[in-house]
Amino acid sequence: MEYLLTSAIIAFIYMSAIFIIAILLKDNSIVDIAWGGGFIILTTAAAIEAGVQNLKQLLTIAVVFLWGMRLSVYIFLRNRGKGEDFRYAAWRKIWKWFYLRSFLQVFMLQGFVMLIVAWPVLHILYRGAEVRTGVIDAAGLLIFVCGFCIELISDRQMKLFSANPVNKGKLITTGLWKYSRHPNYFGEALLWWGIWLLAVSVTDGLYTIAGPLLITLLLRYVSGVPMLEKKLEARDGWHEYKAQTPVFIPFFPKGRT
Repeated sequence: MEYLLTSAIIAFIYMSAIFIIAILLKDNSIVDIAWGGGFIILTTAAAIEAGVQNLKQLLTIAVVFLWGMRLSVYIFLRNRGKGEDFRYAAWRKIWKWFYLRSFLQVFMLQGFVMLIVAWPVLHILYRGAEVRTGVIDAAGLLIFVCGFCIELISDRQMKLFSANPVNKGKLITTGLWKYSRHPNYFGEALLWWGIWLLAVSVTDGLYTIAGPLLITLLLRYVSGVPMLEKKLEARDGWHEYKAQTPVFIPFFPKGRT
């Protein structure tokens, strides 16, 4: 699909610019702030090139902008004044050829992942000009709203919990965090499945399932859950919380009410 090449070039330019800024700031974790913005850039470029001709395309643009802006602002405020994130700081100490490896393994890799995850969005904008909104799209929007709200609420609960000095070094086990050890990651994955459903009714849209599948696997098995849980292992009550609380998909905890 030729539009992926155009979007890949845009993603490359965008992530290269973020890499240069990271060098100047000596902080690779700004790539997390730039993540949501990258989707907005790709979506805007696709909308300008392909044009917006129906409600489905307008809705797709709206949900991407809503999600991307919210996430980028949240991460910016959360990280402000705290220095480089622990993951990137650790890599800075142990990686040989740090700048080259950072460019390829952090920025270009995230740019590639961004392109694949955004595939349903790009497909709708480039190929969905004549497709009307239907029942599947309504289901997709509902799933997106559910995922977005879960992510928003869990992030808010974490922010309030962390802001209280009494909770320093403690685990949050209330609210949505009572039903999942990572409700924010689950919400993130869920909303992308909702966006994918918007692409299903577009010709060949089924193949864009690679997008939500990739982000779900990464969050659950690679860069999300495993890395954070490794950090949390040293906290008091972790093993009890781990034994009682589902790791990803929210469900009632074992042995607690």
